[in-house]
Amino acid sequence: MRVIVLGAGVIGTTSAYFLQQLGHEVTVIDRQAVPGAETSLANGGQISVSHAEPWANPSAPLKVLSWLGKEDAPLLFRLRADMRQWLWGLQFLRECTPARTRHNIHQIVQLGTYSRDVLRELREHLGLQYDQRTQGILHFYTSAREFDGALAPAEQMRALGCERQVVSAEEAIRIEPALAAMRDRLAGATFTAEDESGDAHLFTRELARAAEAAGARWRMGCHITALREAGGRIDHVEITNEEGRYERLQADAYVLALGAHSPLLVQPLGISLPIYPAKGYSVTLPVRDAALAYQTSLTDDEFKLVFSRYTSAAQGGRAARDVLRVAGTAELNGYSRALSEVRCAAIVRRVEELFPGAADTAAAQYWSGLRPATPSNVPLIGSTRVPNLFLNTGHGTLGWTHACGSGRSIARIVSGLAPELDFAFCGPQGAGAGVQPAQLPA
Repeated sequence: MRVIVLGAGVIGTTSAYFLQQLGHEVTVIDRQAVPGAETSLANGGQISVSHAEPWANPSAPLKVLSWLGKEDAPLLFRLRADMRQWLWGLQFLRECTPARTRHNIHQIVQLGTYSRDVLRELREHLGLQYDQRTQGILHFYTSAREFDGALAPAEQMRALGCERQVVSAEEAIRIEPALAAMRDRLAGATFTAEDESGDAHLFTRELARAAEAAGARWRMGCHITALREAGGRIDHVEITNEEGRYERLQADAYVLALGAHSPLLVQPLGISLPIYPAKGYSVTLPVRDAALAYQTSLTDDEFKLVFSRYTSAAQGGRAARDVLRVAGTAELNGYSRALSEVRCAAIVRRVEELFPGAADTAAAQYWSGLRPATPSNVPLIGSTRVPNLFLNTGHGTLGWTHACGSGRSIARIVSGLAPELDFAFCGPQGAGAGVQPAQLPA
């Protein structure tokens, strides 16, 4: 079949690669000049199956209320006259029950574990290099209340096969010696040895090259303006091409992987996707003192931050150097990517508080990206009421964690094959015994 993938982020790129591997004629369309140049560009870089507790959980409503109006809050609802935001917020509250939280953790862990396995197969098969580190992920807590609240979700994750082990403060420091500077404040930690980290943007670029070498076609610098339906199917996609001219492209099937912009494209078709942009921030800091900087990828659940370390490539005669990437928080404020100085400063302040002297904060580089968040944190993967339109979107903060599993799954669904994963896929196809497919609103 001819398949058009809409979006060349990490989700669209993995979709394209696996579709091409199944023998399809694949074209990828994106407005950026290169793959992975939006939300995949400067994110936290974790492959974190252990990060499976959704934002919507029983403790969230009171936290969100206490954070309203606080510019540096980890999760900030910047209330606006936006019906989509309010409807999303109501759906978010419905997902905060204990039963829904357990269900959503199950879905997120299932997809994450499968996806991590697929990533490893892909890395070995293609020999991909993307500054990966396979040292695990350590979740640390400076609040006893936050640590106690993490124990039950960690136990559920272990029961599902994600070995997120509770460790003492002393064991946490043994795993990551840089935490010694905050020993007196460590309330506890969990460690998932199988989790990984790396440069998601570099991974996306490398995988796109492999897909292109195998025959996939990339149409970069093209703005997607509309999907047009005829006879109950998508007839064509309209774009403004690389030369600024109108163009119509036709295919047998279309995969929507436009992240936070996905619902805007399909709304005229009468398809309502429960996705809202959650602006995340990242700060990239050169390492000042290697002895004080962390090596292991870390998660600070209380402040909703993740910490990774990279070796940046040499540029313009400058030697390669180690950098720290700190990313996270969430701001629900429409489609603006404007940086808040207060929120940027709060991230840098937390880095200095935890790892004093480790980073050159004067040389900090700031970035923001719009994560496609569903109220449940469970992504939308599968078919729609339009027979030749498929979804691979809504991955929130776990886009790279879930990318390879999502890409392989949607490629199989488009091909009429059963997914290999027990997951609540959208549409009627299901994925084996026990799966309850999630139906999208008409």
